[in-house]
Amino acid sequence: MEQRRSERRRVGGYSVDCVFAVLLWSVASAQIRYSISEEVKEGTVVGNIAKDLGLDKSTLKDRKYRIVSSNADPLFHVNQNDGMLYVSRKIDREEVCAQSSTCLINLKTVLENPLEIHYVGVEVLDINDHSPSFPEKDKRLEIFESVLPGARFQLKASRDRDSGHFSVQQYKLSNNDHFRLEVKDKGNDGKIPILVVQKSLDRETAGSHSLVLIALDGGKPPKSGEMNILVNVLDVNDNAPVFTKENYSVMLDENTPVGTTVLQVNATDLDDSTNGEVFYSFSNSMNHDILNLFDINQLTGEITVKGLIDYEEKDKYEIEIEASDKGFAPLTTEKSVMIKIVDVNDNAPEIEVTSFSSSIPEDSRPGTTVALISVNDLDSGLNGKVICSIGEDVPFALSPSLQDKMYSLVTKSPLDREKQSHYDLTITAKDAGQPPLSSEKTISVVVSDVNDNSPEFSMSPYTFYITEANEPGASVFSVKAFDRDENNNALISYHILRDGSHENKLASFLNINSENGDILALKSFDFETVKTFQFQVVATDSGTPSLSSNVTVNVFILDQNDNAPVILYPLSSNSSAEGVEEIPRNVNAGHLVSKVRAYDADIGYNGWLLFSLQEVTDHSLFGLDRYTGQIRTLRSFTETDEAEHKLLILVKDNGNVSLSATATVIVKVVEPKEAFAASDVKSAAKDEEGNDVTFYLMITLGSVSVLFLISIIVLIAMQCSKSTDYTSKYLQETNYDGTLCHSIQYRSGDKRYMLVGPRMSIGSTIVPGSHANTLVLPDRRRASGEVRNFESIFFPPTKFLLLLYLLMEFVAQLLCLSPVFTDNR
Repeated sequence: MEQRRSERRRVGGYSVDCVFAVLLWSVASAQIRYSISEEVKEGTVVGNIAKDLGLDKSTLKDRKYRIVSSNADPLFHVNQNDGMLYVSRKIDREEVCAQSSTCLINLKTVLENPLEIHYVGVEVLDINDHSPSFPEKDKRLEIFESVLPGARFQLKASRDRDSGHFSVQQYKLSNNDHFRLEVKDKGNDGKIPILVVQKSLDRETAGSHSLVLIALDGGKPPKSGEMNILVNVLDVNDNAPVFTKENYSVMLDENTPVGTTVLQVNATDLDDSTNGEVFYSFSNSMNHDILNLFDINQLTGEITVKGLIDYEEKDKYEIEIEASDKGFAPLTTEKSVMIKIVDVNDNAPEIEVTSFSSSIPEDSRPGTTVALISVNDLDSGLNGKVICSIGEDVPFALSPSLQDKMYSLVTKSPLDREKQSHYDLTITAKDAGQPPLSSEKTISVVVSDVNDNSPEFSMSPYTFYITEANEPGASVFSVKAFDRDENNNALISYHILRDGSHENKLASFLNINSENGDILALKSFDFETVKTFQFQVVATDSGTPSLSSNVTVNVFILDQNDNAPVILYPLSSNSSAEGVEEIPRNVNAGHLVSKVRAYDADIGYNGWLLFSLQEVTDHSLFGLDRYTGQIRTLRSFTETDEAEHKLLILVKDNGNVSLSATATVIVKVVEPKEAFAASDVKSAAKDEEGNDVTFYLMITLGSVSVLFLISIIVLIAMQCSKSTDYTSKYLQETNYDGTLCHSIQYRSGDKRYMLVGPRMSIGSTIVPGSHANTLVLPDRRRASGEVRNFESIFFPPTKFLLLLYLLMEFVAQLLCLSPVFTDNR
């Protein structure tokens, strides 16, 4: 119910308002318009509003005629007494209407009883009471010098509080070659000044421009306002750095220490600030190796040594230096710096063997090329001039080649591998620098063998002594040859020369090892059959063609106790050594009962016989001479002595292993004097005959001995005339007493022997177990182990000595067969 009421009220209210609005519209339908200049004094009459509205002046007061305004300080007021519209205070059009082109102030006047509303328009007319003014008294513009002509820079417009014709009408710009002024008319928004660049700017020529912009209004005379414009020309990086020198060149010694300043470059930039700050660097196109050798200070442009400078690697460097500014778009200038490296003698010559024959035959002719030598020095000029040399004490020389710094190593004299088979050649190369440097290179040259040397035997001729009854197939002696060549040229094979001659017939009983020269006897030799022989051994190398040499080998057979004594007397008819001797009972002591005669085919001690009485019935009755074999009575017979006595005689030689024989002599004691007398005469005849034979044999032996002694004396004289070494080799004996006997010295194995006759040398020693008449001499050879086959000290004609020796041996055998000889021994 209440809601409906409120709705009714609302409807009723709307109706009243509508009626009032229509009424008001009808009342205020008429409007009066006045005009008045600004800045008029207070109380100035604007117009007779009552009259113009047709109002009764007398009712204005009663009806409370007034201006309805919300402003506390209204610009106008109505005098209710006269109905005139007055200015209440000073009106400033620019304040009231701002920049409006028409300043119209609408006033609403009201009358009451009845209510009437009248609108009155008062137009405030502008007067030229304001000068143009700029927002800024001083304007600073920054324009890059790179701007092109025609560039426009809009300035802030000048403001004039006046309007209409009294507002800013034009602008003027002070004279300037680089700028001009354009004005853009924007209608109600006024005129906008535009600064236009008409000529290119150059900061380096003029860094700033001072301009004056004048604004003029339309008054007469016009009022103006000024604005000072300072145009700062901003730097544009339009100037590249410029080096102070056109060319940079410097000389730099190689091996200059790291950190040494080479030179300093300098560049300037006309630009300002960072655009004019210059820094230095190497060009990106530079070789990386140069960057390892040089460095540059970015700020100062100082180039310093960074690595090892070597003239031999490069003699000059062209370095590209970049000078760049620090502009936003930096500009760069490049400059070449030429660094010439000065050579220092810091490289020793280098020797290179380009072609080398490490081995050269010894028969090469002088001038044969062994190697090609290349010499190089990385330095230049005198520092690189090389002189090559080799030692003077070698059979080689350096021959310069047609090509520079090439040499040929050639032989300058004949080579002999056997004298020197290897050469270490030192080649010296020296340059001409100051101080000079040199280098050496050693090459080894081997002289290869050529078969130019025949085998050589260690001695010539060979003399060997072997004992008889040697073992067949065993090595009896050895020959040795050497060849001064090498390898196959020195590989020696041996063989025995068999020419079928009678003198060489015994060579068939010998065989030789072709590899080592050991000689084997295929048969056993018998001293009693063969006492000496000789043969030829040939040594041949394996070279191509092969070379050979031969040597004579003299072989002496040494006697050995291989023959037992042979009983010559007594000898029975059945060839048994038994005999019967009859002697008278009345013989005195010392009576020669009998003499046992024996013979030994051996010689020397092996043939010297000793007699001993092995068995006898009565030792007091008979005696036996040890050396002669004579049986003599020791006493006279008695009646109690037996009539028959048996004597067993032992005959043995003096060999190392003695051989012996026995003889049995049966002595019968008889009574008849006739038998004794006959026997005594017979014995005397035999003794006389034996003494005559022995006498002649002794003369013969003495003659041979004297001849032998004379030969020895002659030999000694010949040897003394030769070198001391040769003489001492054969005659130097500390125990030598100066007496030369008819003796033969020889060596067998590690012993040295002397065959002597009845007399021995002083200092000689009979060694038990030696051959009977052989003396062992002290061996005083050097401790170096040199083995010599001791030869006879006689003069070289061996055959003559051998003949004398055989003659002596023959005489000795005859003496042994002589009955009297055994007595003398």
